[in-house]
Amino acid sequence: MNDTIDNPQFSIAAIQMNSQQNIESNLADIQSAIIDAKSQGAELVVIPENCCSMGQQFATAERFDALSATMADYARTHGIYLLAGSLPCPYRPDGAVVPDGRLRQVSQLFAPDGTRVARYDKIHLFTATVADKQGSYNEAATFEPGTQTIVAPLESGSSVYQLGMMVCFDLRFPALAQRLRQAGADILSAPSAFTYLTGQAHWSLLLQARALDSQCMVIGAAQGGDHRYKDGNARQTWGHTAITAFDGRVINSHDSSELTSSTASETNKGYAVVMASLDKQAQVQGQQKLPIFDCHRLA
Repeated sequence: MNDTIDNPQFSIAAIQMNSQQNIESNLADIQSAIIDAKSQGAELVVIPENCCSMGQQFATAERFDALSATMADYARTHGIYLLAGSLPCPYRPDGAVVPDGRLRQVSQLFAPDGTRVARYDKIHLFTATVADKQGSYNEAATFEPGTQTIVAPLESGSSVYQLGMMVCFDLRFPALAQRLRQAGADILSAPSAFTYLTGQAHWSLLLQARALDSQCMVIGAAQGGDHRYKDGNARQTWGHTAITAFDGRVINSHDSSELTSSTASETNKGYAVVMASLDKQAQVQGQQKLPIFDCHRLA
């Protein structure tokens, strides 16, 4: 019998972007990246945190429903699962307006027929002092933390894979990755916008650590490069989008903060595509050989 039938594999694309504050331009890059990834066989496309705009959270939140509908349309048009990084949202999952003038940071999964499969509201909000131009970060001033973990199904032929959803700063919390695995996750999505300095120090380590903690594949789709704000300020993100296997191996990565092509003959794009395939059979065998979740005494 054909090995691809005995052991189906699930093809995934992680997209690196350099989103600015022009939403329409960012949407054009997202659609181009989806088309490119689909042409390479991707069944799931993961785009970064703040995919539609870096900064301008409240203005972007006013367009949450319309932008979500656009993402759904992209998934339907191109016949892929789309993990729409994150969008700022003015209301909670139950429809209640977020109090205190804050928002939720929302990651959404859309199916190939355009239906929304899942909504995850970022639980851990970035709080740090960093030796960059901004100096300090306090996401809680803008966002209310989510309260629910989410694992959602991805159907491919006769196979079903389970996606555990995270966003950026969530990567620093091993208990979340472990809880998602305990809830059945095979894959963890981590759309992100790490600062240049924190990313340089910890990004790759965190992706590998969470893969080892959970024994799941981890998809790190990142913002990278300089983001110039309309108020004259700027922010620099680390990029280095990567996909890490259950055993901590980096399967594939874009080893740069910038999107610039490696050769002058290539046309520079507004994105980079990192491809990998999940071999679930190999992952399950690895989990069985090192059954850490059978041995865990503190979770």
